[in-house]
Amino acid sequence: MTVTIIGLGLIGGSMAIDIKAKGFAGRIIGVDSNDDHAAAAIARGLVDEVMNLETAVTKSQLVIIAVPVDRTRLLIPEVLDLINGNTVVMDVGSTKAEICATADEHNKRKNFVATHPIAGTENNGPNAAVSGLFEGKLAIICDPEKSGSFALELVRRLYNTIGMNTVNMNSKEHDLHAAYVSHLSHISSFTLGLTVLEIERDEKTIFELAGSGFASTVRLAKSSPEMWSPVFIENSNHLLNALDAYIEKLMLFRKSIKNKDASHLYNLMKEANEIRRVLDGNKLTEVKAVI
Repeated sequence: MTVTIIGLGLIGGSMAIDIKAKGFAGRIIGVDSNDDHAAAAIARGLVDEVMNLETAVTKSQLVIIAVPVDRTRLLIPEVLDLINGNTVVMDVGSTKAEICATADEHNKRKNFVATHPIAGTENNGPNAAVSGLFEGKLAIICDPEKSGSFALELVRRLYNTIGMNTVNMNSKEHDLHAAYVSHLSHISSFTLGLTVLEIERDEKTIFELAGSGFASTVRLAKSSPEMWSPVFIENSNHLLNALDAYIEKLMLFRKSIKNKDASHLYNLMKEANEIRRVLDGNKLTEVKAVI
């Protein structure tokens, strides 16, 4: 099978490593608008060759779109126009409703499968690609009833090959949940990074005092703005509601600290401790990983 991967960054590159190593694809073609990324992907052996979009798509049985979500929406009609009736197209974006709405308007909608593999790191680009990134993780397939059975079968086989479990979800529900368990986490981390950098100008002091708690909380602030800015915009309605709820909770902490109300502080943190029960008891909340 020949697979084309459009976007040779962390997700696209890591997927290329695993689907080739596990024998899912005999040939992998890369497409990337960044010449440096394309060259790095060839140098690392992530792809067998790099081609322009039209040539690559017409030579493939599966096309994986792994670019920022705003560009994904623009690419879907173009890619679907190029394929034959048997080629499958899938995306791996962190938002799904707008992408699915775009695909719904195309007469080859059955050839498209909207997916979100819940895996990643704060790093980006082809040099960040690693083997085993998806092993044991969850992949969400959105609006499967709109995809053809042949397309769903191929995509599920791909995810099974690279070690992922799959679940089905409505695209709008996906974006609602993602706003709270992923997108809000990234905004929180970006905000913490900005706050600390503004207050503490002595970077050496930050490094010396930063414990594991700070490092893990601010880790996501190293994520790619090119990827996450479109995610925040695409999911703005749900994310604004999540931010309002988050700010409300922050103000409760601020009020308790200002009033030196230790009892209320304790109760807030004790209530927050319930997240342990939720995470331990529900496998779907592996969505706590980088979405």
